[in-house]
Formats: sequence, C-alpha cells, structure tokens
Amino acid sequence: MDISFILNDPALKAKAKVTKLGTLLAEKEIKVSEILKHSVGLKDASLANCVESLELATRLNSGIATTSLLAFATEQLMHKAPRVKWEAAKVIGNIAHHFPTKLNDAINNLLVNAEYPGTVVRWSAAFALGEIVKLKTKINKDLIPAIEKFAEKESQNSIRKVYLSALKKVKS
Repeated sequence: MDISFILNDPALKAKAKVTKLGTLLAEKEIKVSEILKHSVGLKDASLANCVESLELATRLNSGIATTSLLAFATEQLMHKAPRVKWEAAKVIGNIAHHFPTKLNDAINNLLVNAEYPGTVVRWSAAFALGEIVKLKTKINKDLIPAIEKFAEKESQNSIRKVYLSALKKVKS
C-alpha cells in the first residue's frame, strides 16, 4: 500500500486518511518503519496525520510498537505543532508498557509538555505520564511527586482527573 497515495488522495478528508493508515498499520499491512520513513520532511498537517494514524494503530494493536516508534514519538513531543505533540504523547501512552526501561527521554519531554499552554497537549501528556506511572517502575520514585505537583496546580479538571486516576491506581 502506498502511503503517499493515501496522504495525497484529494477524495479523502484528513480523518479518513488517518483511519485508513491507522487500520492498515494495526493490521500489519503497512509496517511501522514505512510510516516513520515516510514522515521525514513532511509539512505539519501531513506529519500530524501520520502521527495520528500511529496513535490509532497503537490503540488498536499496541503489539506493533518498536523502539524506533518510541524514539520517533519521543522526538515528536518537541515538535512545534500542537497536534503533532498531542498525538505523539498518546502513542507513547499506548506503547509504554512494551518499553518500561526505555522511557526516560519520553518522560522528560512529557514533563515539558505537561506545562504547555494548550489544554489538549497537557491532557495528552497527562495521559501518557499516567500510563507510565501505572507501570510501577523505579522511575516512580521521582515521577509520582512530579505528577502530584502537576495535578495540584492544573487548572483544568479533566486533566487533573487523569493524573489523580493514575495516582489512585498506583497507590492502591
């Protein structure tokens, strides 16, 4: 399946492109490595479609996760486009359980995004950090206090609830 054809198909709206690519990825008809390679140099909107398709695919089938995908998503957390940031965070939240000892860089970038002005970026960072803290690894010694601080100062109830729910699962 040609990724370029899907992304450039004028008959498909953005959501349809994401759904088609995400489904093909989840069903392993397209390899994760292909979409990562294709994503290099894309404009923000097309890159965001690719990252969102990876999010959908990893939500449907987290088993497609690779260390290359983790590295790509971690890097995209620092992208200038908010949509790329928030979709990358959700990818990390979906696949973190496959890489419990390889999340330090992702955590650092997520902590930066937890203070981002945009609500959706902060919510996605909270989701990913919550999924990571639920893994109950050694990093929780430092991560739990950071999440508690974010929850305390977060002005949006929806984001605060994500943090508190994860903390509740860890502490129970």
